[in-house]
Amino acid sequence: MSRFLLLLAGAGCAAAASASDSIPSPDHLVVTATRIPTPIDEVLAPVIVIDRDAIERSAATDVTELLRFHAGLDLGRNGGPGQTTAVFIRGAESNHTLVLVDGVRINPGTIGLAALQNILPSMVERVEVVKGPRSALYGTDAIGGVINVITRRGARDGWATEVGYGDYDTRQASLNGGFATERLELDLGVSWLDSAGFPTRTLDDTDRGYENFSASAQLRGDLGPAEVALRHWRAEGTSEYSDFFLTPVDQDFENSTTVLSVAWPLGEAARAEIRGSHFEDRTGQNQSPDYLRTVRDSVDAQLDWRVSKAHTLGAGAMYSSERASSESYGEAMRADTGALTLFVQDRIDSGRHRAQLALGYTDHETAGDAVTWNVEYGYALGEATQLYGLAGTGFRAPDATDRYGFGGNPALEPERSRSLEAGVRHRVNERHALTLAAFRNDIDDLIEFVTISYDPFEGVNRNVEEARIEGIEAAWEYDAAPWQARVGAIHQDPRNLTTDEVLLRRARDSLTVSVQRDFGRFDLGLDVLAAGERKDFGFPQPVTLDGYVLANLTARWRITPAVSLVGRIENLLDEQYELAHTFNTPDRGLYVSLRYAPGTPGAAAV
Repeated sequence: MSRFLLLLAGAGCAAAASASDSIPSPDHLVVTATRIPTPIDEVLAPVIVIDRDAIERSAATDVTELLRFHAGLDLGRNGGPGQTTAVFIRGAESNHTLVLVDGVRINPGTIGLAALQNILPSMVERVEVVKGPRSALYGTDAIGGVINVITRRGARDGWATEVGYGDYDTRQASLNGGFATERLELDLGVSWLDSAGFPTRTLDDTDRGYENFSASAQLRGDLGPAEVALRHWRAEGTSEYSDFFLTPVDQDFENSTTVLSVAWPLGEAARAEIRGSHFEDRTGQNQSPDYLRTVRDSVDAQLDWRVSKAHTLGAGAMYSSERASSESYGEAMRADTGALTLFVQDRIDSGRHRAQLALGYTDHETAGDAVTWNVEYGYALGEATQLYGLAGTGFRAPDATDRYGFGGNPALEPERSRSLEAGVRHRVNERHALTLAAFRNDIDDLIEFVTISYDPFEGVNRNVEEARIEGIEAAWEYDAAPWQARVGAIHQDPRNLTTDEVLLRRARDSLTVSVQRDFGRFDLGLDVLAAGERKDFGFPQPVTLDGYVLANLTARWRITPAVSLVGRIENLLDEQYELAHTFNTPDRGLYVSLRYAPGTPGAAAV
């Protein structure tokens, strides 16, 4: 950890910083925090925005690699490319993160996590992350925060194709673009990645590969005053890994979302929208009949009314019907679940005062009723400084596996949380932005597998655990051409109050540093993550994973206005580290891609 301490000391003079890790221009619109497009400087909740330029510069091979260099986001990964990856937002459990693709929930109803590792960055326009509870607006799962992945708008960006190659025989190719007329827009995208990979387990020497083919399509148009949009995203492929006994196995996966939305104005001050969506998550083992499947159909309606320039009201209703099924070691499970969520919100921006109030009610077929809320208030001390305070509640309904799978208990109660945050944001000038935040999240009725005999595999799931996560988060942002820099740091204590143990796979201290320098047609970037030690699963007792420093060096050369060469040296220091006990991580590696983007034909007609 000596390198971590040196980096922390070196950055400490700069990092008096931000509840918002990424501070784009003040007029940048974000959707996830309030469910309506809102300028980022009007959002009180801590928000991260990773835009298309940052995605291209990173040369990342999946979305989780974009998240890891932001303070407050811890990753746990079971090996190499395509392996299950957990995201912990500010110390909350990984299944306390709601994940959306174009606003559609992709958290499965079976055991497992949202398949962020299967979302290829070449398909993504931007990623929005909101830290803190959002159950009042989204219902179940949004205890730690929300990750919303927005797919690309090729008709606006213009046609672009990219091919790349890197270590572990990693090959990738993509094509994105679209067509636009005065009233119609069609966006298209395809992407392919294939990697021979490396051994998933530290005690294994068999390379395990990954293949992913993804496609997206969006059709948008005007029907009179109404805006109609049909969007589809799909990823499918094969992931190889070594099981508990180090036997090479593989599984096929398929993840997809489809959404049809219609929005229309109601006079000059109101807007209504109706959306219907379909989600599928399938995983099938190729060496056994084991499988996981979730199919979810949802419909939601939302009305927003701008009462005045300083006052906006919103209300909505969401209903989902979920069918989850699985088979594991000969044990089959199936559950059909319905849930209804209603919400209202009130946004006020008057003079020095800014506030958002939200109230949600969920009627879950098996978990019962839940009432959640958010209260957010900000006060401006002049034009450059804002004090803010946030409070909210969240909940997570037990999934089908919690209720009917291994150790299943149909009587489980939802996991519930209460969250507080206070902070200050200060923009020194147009170049520098600083904020500092303190937060606390209390989570009750955590679900734990409890043994009922001397056999460790005989037991039942019960609501027995309590957790408290307290912390301080800081960052500093600098943006003045040709330099861009960001430093973020977090100190947190994610603790199980029942056992007084630190929660697993979450570092108490971490620091992120990002620096980019533009040299005209060439730009160079360095991303550094320094993470402290973490506890992880072990037998018979938990083990301690060492802290580590991960550095990625990126470069982009604009050979012509249409052609650019992008490169990344991953794990520049060749650090040997684990994100999960007994699972490997990549060694130092080089990845290069060539991108051709001839322009934006038709965009002027949009």
